[in-house]
Amino acid sequence: MSIQNLNTRDPFADAKNGNDDNIQDGLVHIRIQQRNGRKTLTTVQGLSTEYDLKKIVRSCKKEFACNGTIIEHPEHGEVIQLQGDQRENICQWLTKAGLARADRLKVHGF
Repeated sequence: MSIQNLNTRDPFADAKNGNDDNIQDGLVHIRIQQRNGRKTLTTVQGLSTEYDLKKIVRSCKKEFACNGTIIEHPEHGEVIQLQGDQRENICQWLTKAGLARADRLKVHGF
């Protein structure tokens, strides 16, 4: 008796490439986090490393009239944080600026 479905797909094909720090799913994840009370944070993770995140944050702060910063997350790398619920605004702005396609955006939250 042998297992035949292992011949169709190698489950460890990603491990052959070395460390998994550079392996991403290619999506830009936009999440919302609840702070205290009615306060929320919007986080953007998965933008390409070729973009200058400081300039992106600066223009988002002007466009949305909110505060923002870049944090270093141990699992996700550099993540943009914006004050408030900016999920719809950041989706429209990223597609308008040409930084991400609409089908590559994944919005999480309640």
